[in-house]
Amino acid sequence: MRTPDRRTDRRPPRRSPRRDGSRGTRTPPQALWIAGRRPVAEAVRAGRALEVLVVAGSRATPALRELAEAAAESGVSLREVSRADLDRLVSDHHGAAARVAAPRELSEQDLRRSSFSPEAVCVVLDGITDPQNLGAAARTAEAAGVDLLVTRERRAAAVTAAAVRASAGALLYLPQARVVNLTRTLRWLADQAGFTVVGLDQDAPSSIHDDPCPEGRVALVVGSEGAGMSRLVRESCDRLVRLPMRGHVASLNASASLAAALFGYVLPSRRALP
Repeated sequence: MRTPDRRTDRRPPRRSPRRDGSRGTRTPPQALWIAGRRPVAEAVRAGRALEVLVVAGSRATPALRELAEAAAESGVSLREVSRADLDRLVSDHHGAAARVAAPRELSEQDLRRSSFSPEAVCVVLDGITDPQNLGAAARTAEAAGVDLLVTRERRAAAVTAAAVRASAGALLYLPQARVVNLTRTLRWLADQAGFTVVGLDQDAPSSIHDDPCPEGRVALVVGSEGAGMSRLVRESCDRLVRLPMRGHVASLNASASLAAALFGYVLPSRRALP
């Protein structure tokens, strides 16, 4: 997937690969309501907000005043409603909600029509079923400049309002593919797209400090917090690495493990760092 140059400021959402109308492209998902000032602000910046609602009189606060200004600059409709009306629509909204166009998920066929930069990084989640965990992992991946997030179609969390909120809006920027067969996709990434597939496994003989991350394209696989990677996914990895754990707690949650591996193992190997 061809990606734009990295910038330290806010950037527009990365474009998904073009679709040629062939079978395998997905229909656009329905719009969804998200709540919270930060996710709503990111939806406006990402160009996915269709409508913004704020509690009447709340634009006097700096955060919501900035949100109103951003909506006006982007040409997004903003309406003031009563707190009771907003409470009935969404919960825990902190005075703001937005109706957003959910990002289109890529299919396996879409992936096969994609092009990737020489140092592309892909994150693969195996068995993450909680939308909060999906959102947290997406937030980490987007912050690290990951090009693509891959998840399973079955027994895996989808992009919901809860996931978008947990991601602080990162899921509105980060391209995501949901695939039927994760092992088949990993084989394609390795054999056809030139990725080295690296799995995080607490029982791996080598830690991320023992050997440098492979050069070129890397697909980093993270399993669920309870079961880890499935056997077939583990066997599809080119190499396995673990995090060096020195404390009494035996493991980290999935998003924390992903953050440690991305920032401590993958990104130091990339030539173009901010």
